[in-house]
Amino acid sequence: MLQAGNYYTLTISRISDHGIYLTDDEGQEVLLPNRYVSLDDTPGDSKEVFVYHDSEDRLIATTEHPAATAGQAAFLQVVDKNIHGAFLDWGVTAKDLFLPNANQQYRVEPRRSYVVYVYRDNISGRVVATTRLNGFISNDTVTVRRSQEVDILVAQRIAVGFRVIVNDRHWGVLYDNQLFRRIAIGDRLTGYVDRITEDNRIDVSLQKRGFDEVKEAAARLADMLESAGGRLKLNDKSSPEEITDTVGMSKKTFKKALGYLLSHSAVVVEGEYIVKRKNLK
Repeated sequence: MLQAGNYYTLTISRISDHGIYLTDDEGQEVLLPNRYVSLDDTPGDSKEVFVYHDSEDRLIATTEHPAATAGQAAFLQVVDKNIHGAFLDWGVTAKDLFLPNANQQYRVEPRRSYVVYVYRDNISGRVVATTRLNGFISNDTVTVRRSQEVDILVAQRIAVGFRVIVNDRHWGVLYDNQLFRRIAIGDRLTGYVDRITEDNRIDVSLQKRGFDEVKEAAARLADMLESAGGRLKLNDKSSPEEITDTVGMSKKTFKKALGYLLSHSAVVVEGEYIVKRKNLK
């Protein structure tokens, strides 16, 4: 059964003046308008589409990729408001995402962006947004484990760092003293679970721990060196501020990464500079 807010791989069943009709395994049809149709599209071909409701409450398909599907959080801009709610740009040209007044935990304003959760309304079946995140983001039952790689959406500034949404399901904390690059509300990042406390608080980091962290940092340093033309004005005597500003690492992590590259003969240190020697294996 086709539902709004999801991606589907469907079969082209017929061509009409308005576009092509796609069917699922149960024979349910949905229209893909002409603006998304290719001259190469023929009956029997498969096509991946996103399904949502149009302004007349009909299921419709698009080949566009919205910023979030049902069950995901996103940082979206308000493009309009009326007496019923606000409308968000979610990447679907023909239809903005509705944020009803009842779903607004605080007042939202046009041209400003907010962290929202996108879900399918149980009564109407339509996809809507909410800023009342605690109804969907919870740590009651934690589904991640320590050291696991996770998706992070930066949601809120707090005293010790940032409150983040982990895998669109849980709250986590990213601490200032573990940040070595600038981040902002709305950034979507890859992180790692650093700790899960007895009360299910999830602490996350942007760096892996242990030897994996060293290898990853070494690879990042090698990439930066490559982008800089093979020379970086840094060495193990550089100040922590210089290192953070140049490569976005703590001095401790930088020294480990540099040591790894030196041990693999990938770089040499020439005075104040790291110089590329050969590609990192």
